[in-house]
Amino acid sequence: MSSERRYSASVVGCGTGGRLSLQALSSSDRFAVQAVADVRPEARESVRRDFPEVEIYPSHQGLFRERPTDIVCVSTYAPSHLEITRDALRMVSPKGMLVEKPVAGNMADGEEIARLLSGAEIPAVVPHGLLVAAHSTAILELVRSGAIGRLELVEIQCEKWDIINAGIHWFSFFVALTQGDPVRSVQSACDTSTGTYRDGMQVETESITYVETAAGVRAVLQTGDDVRTIRAGKGTYFRLIGEEGEIEFYGWESAYRIRNRDAPAGRLVPVEPFARSNHRIHLENLARMVDEDRPDDSALRGSLSALEICLAAYASHRERCKVTLPFAGFAPRRFEGWDPGVPYRGSGGGRNGRLLPEERLS
Repeated sequence: MSSERRYSASVVGCGTGGRLSLQALSSSDRFAVQAVADVRPEARESVRRDFPEVEIYPSHQGLFRERPTDIVCVSTYAPSHLEITRDALRMVSPKGMLVEKPVAGNMADGEEIARLLSGAEIPAVVPHGLLVAAHSTAILELVRSGAIGRLELVEIQCEKWDIINAGIHWFSFFVALTQGDPVRSVQSACDTSTGTYRDGMQVETESITYVETAAGVRAVLQTGDDVRTIRAGKGTYFRLIGEEGEIEFYGWESAYRIRNRDAPAGRLVPVEPFARSNHRIHLENLARMVDEDRPDDSALRGSLSALEICLAAYASHRERCKVTLPFAGFAPRRFEGWDPGVPYRGSGGGRNGRLLPEERLS
């Protein structure tokens, strides 16, 4: 790999995602890390201690002005991603970009980021780990090859996490599993009784989210502080159910269990993890796209689809209704004062569920 082109790189934002990018860039001979930026003095001091060779700036504008690089990693608070991406394209003209997840704080900003990068013909990656980890890529290949027949249901249980901070990873994997089959609707209910916050976001105490694609594949995600997964000792649990079998796996644990015609009793399959980190794999994939002058925004589009599901889930909870996608066209629909499970008063409108047209039941 040493004969391949080496690209200069910078990182904006030195939180968890930014540190992962810094470590990945520093461990790869495809990149030379030149600069980082963070508005927080304590974050800059931490980078100065751990990466003394890297130039440090208090603002991304100062970094872009004084140290333009081939690769720019945007790893700040999601609502700031659009501004930083705009400034990078205007001040740096990078050859490639990494944008952390969530790509943006809302769909309009995310779509604008995608439009800007596509218009500039700049390849981009979003570092969702399950899209490149050894065990999960093996599972994707099994599902796509028909090892469990047509996929019907993806069940996910995740303790001590939430829809926006973890669910976006899980829904990104669901989008990959369904190969871009458009999501038709999302329904969610959230318990907010504890006022839990995580990674700078107000999140649910516990929630259940139900997703349906156009082809009828369902996803059911249970997240929350006190979720008890069906497999003891597993903080995250996936079950992929197909017409002819099922696969289960445990988040980032490098193994899966498959039950199908070839393994009717079920078989646990350990998977040797890749030696490179997930962030490094994503960044080296980006380097190859730059090598080949092959702009590709499919990773960005897939991540936006996952973000749309997450935003729709929270909207469904707030509005107490099913959210149909695309989210941009969603208009809340609610029958005011309707309390399910209470005897019908005999007046006040509504509709008789015994008299629904047949097509509504199909």
